[in-house]
Amino acid sequence: MRPIEDEDGASLRAVCHCLLIETDRDGLVLVDTGLGTADVTAPERSLSPEFIDRAQPVLDLDETALHQVKALGYDAGDVRHIVLTHLDIDHAGGLPDFPDARVHVLDAEHRAALAGTGSHPEDHVRYRPAHWAHRPMWQTYTPAVGGESWFGFDTVRPLEGVEAEIALVPLGGHTAGHSAVAVRGVERWLLHCGDAYYFHSEVDPDHPRGHPGMDLLQQITEVDRPLRLANHARLRELVRLHGDEVAVFASHDPWELARLEAQGTVAGESGS
Repeated sequence: MRPIEDEDGASLRAVCHCLLIETDRDGLVLVDTGLGTADVTAPERSLSPEFIDRAQPVLDLDETALHQVKALGYDAGDVRHIVLTHLDIDHAGGLPDFPDARVHVLDAEHRAALAGTGSHPEDHVRYRPAHWAHRPMWQTYTPAVGGESWFGFDTVRPLEGVEAEIALVPLGGHTAGHSAVAVRGVERWLLHCGDAYYFHSEVDPDHPRGHPGMDLLQQITEVDRPLRLANHARLRELVRLHGDEVAVFASHDPWELARLEAQGTVAGESGS
């Protein structure tokens, strides 16, 4: 998407970081979908003008999850489960490309997105009915007080009907039902934080700092600022205490994606 600069002035295009997980018994599990093929071929039908102007997406079919799945030798039907951090336009756009997949998402997010109109001015930009007009097989979750704990995060919900160790970790603030997705890798956990934060330095436990442009975007789209910032602090503590056990990354930071690829974490543990 739109080019952004890091602290040293280096520029890279923002990404929509998805995970493709190969499992022994549950087929393929896709975490977030990015933009879909219909978004690329007919953006005027499913993407809001505000999003196109703001994000400046590169509309390339080869970058869609469906085409990347096929490039690995699989078919759309091999993706049996989709796990969504939230239902924003650039995270759920590929849902129609995998119509037979069960879609796992927090109930609060599902209700907010399917309400059609909401109280937040960004609702018409972020939630696009075309992305679920095919009526996906929804599997919704309500965070339960006293539920399972994961590295100090409570109300965590393991996926139902999936044997692989994958769980929704509620991290609200960006949207009504935003969640991170924890995945047990070969050597350590992966925590796909979606849009809980945008820029890697925000979760630096020693020298946290934001990114001016991305901070502004987070403020425009947030639904609960105190909760969002509190979750930044929780993620910094996770990195400080368990950074050797958990790889933490967000959806749009290209430097995090490059780092994980260089380490072999993405390709070696979960696919990308």
